[in-house]
Amino acid sequence: MRIATINASVLGGGAEAVALALHTEYLRLGHDAWLLVGNPNAERPGVMPVPNDRYRSPWARTLRRAASAAARRSTSNRDLWWYADRALRSAAEPGRYSRVARGHEDFDQPGTAHLLELTPRIPEVLHFHNLHGSYFDIRRLPQLTARVPSVLTLHDAWLMTGHCAHPFECERWLTGCETCPYLDRYVPLMADAAADNFSVKRVALGASSIAFASPSRWLLDMAEKSGVLQTALDARVIPNGIDTDIFSPGDRNVARAKLGIAPDATVLLSVGKDIATNPYKGFETLVEACERLAGRGSDAKLIAIGSDAPPRRFGGMEVRFAPFISDSAALATYYRAADVYVHPAQAEVLGLTIIEAMACGLPVAASDVGGIPEVIEHGANGLLFRAGDAIDLAEKLTLLLGDAAVRTHLGANGEKRARERFSVRAQAQSYLSYYADTAARRERRS
Repeated sequence: MRIATINASVLGGGAEAVALALHTEYLRLGHDAWLLVGNPNAERPGVMPVPNDRYRSPWARTLRRAASAAARRSTSNRDLWWYADRALRSAAEPGRYSRVARGHEDFDQPGTAHLLELTPRIPEVLHFHNLHGSYFDIRRLPQLTARVPSVLTLHDAWLMTGHCAHPFECERWLTGCETCPYLDRYVPLMADAAADNFSVKRVALGASSIAFASPSRWLLDMAEKSGVLQTALDARVIPNGIDTDIFSPGDRNVARAKLGIAPDATVLLSVGKDIATNPYKGFETLVEACERLAGRGSDAKLIAIGSDAPPRRFGGMEVRFAPFISDSAALATYYRAADVYVHPAQAEVLGLTIIEAMACGLPVAASDVGGIPEVIEHGANGLLFRAGDAIDLAEKLTLLLGDAAVRTHLGANGEKRARERFSVRAQAQSYLSYYADTAARRERRS
């Protein structure tokens, strides 16, 4: 089968990991597969950039090259070169940047219209992942999906809202996102055009021929409630998968020796892109829980992967940060070296790092939000705590750190569940079946 996967970048957060893993598995199975991305931030077989700049005007291309040169010379967010970069980009495409300044999402991406020209042969299926990231013109979705059978995997709630990836307690996405009170939430806006953005997305989706997929029942239910599935060809839950050959149990002492961690240390681990600053990750809840553990005399060490930040210390407890790790084998070494994995998210569709940790045999304590309860059965293969509740989290960590038998029991059950339910090979087979069903359904409709 000829499969074109469309996503914002090669490497990044969970959506990027999922799209790349599926693409890699398709290649392994012998399919003709391409990964079309807005940001080709890593070299991988079959990766092709969406050439938006190629289709901008010569004037715009010239000024954007000058802007890029200025950006490379910038040493701060407000120095002369930074202002030059901003000014040159605005001069290159004044209409585009004026719309962005008025709060419109950046859909001026002319390469979208040429997606089907990128691959050596016309794909038999288009598989869309995250469409935000200023690389894709969602207004072109109806034309693309009219030509090629298409599946769209939801990784967050962005398609259901006027701009934000997760609305949290806000329910304006149910009524059109009028007068948005949370413009700074990711994906942020410069002004309030959330209702207009909401309308653009809803019109594009309504005119498209798409089969939807979601990693969790929770997110699919949200999509159904929002109305975006009203014209869908189909909608299915297909859980995210991981490479269980890479993420698997291993020798803890060997892993600790590689990382320079003492054999007798007690180690908590938490992983998330921009973990220290991303409000979705709930890191402050974990910090507060660590302060409580330190007050009880704990000398555990917390390793937080995803931010390059200075270490912190609470009594006998130390918090150390490490930059985000995109190499799966390197990340698996950290899972094997830890005693407990902690996932304090405030919003989560499924929790890919939870699954990775479980597959390595690591007991998990995670917040009870979004699709996480679809992964963890409390007390059977992990522990759940109330999101944002540092007291509850501290109690769960006290239990895990104080009882090796509980850790062993939960770790073994978690590893079994991850291997049986969340492998990328099973995920890929589910999608290949879905692609065939979607093509057949379109054929019957035509």
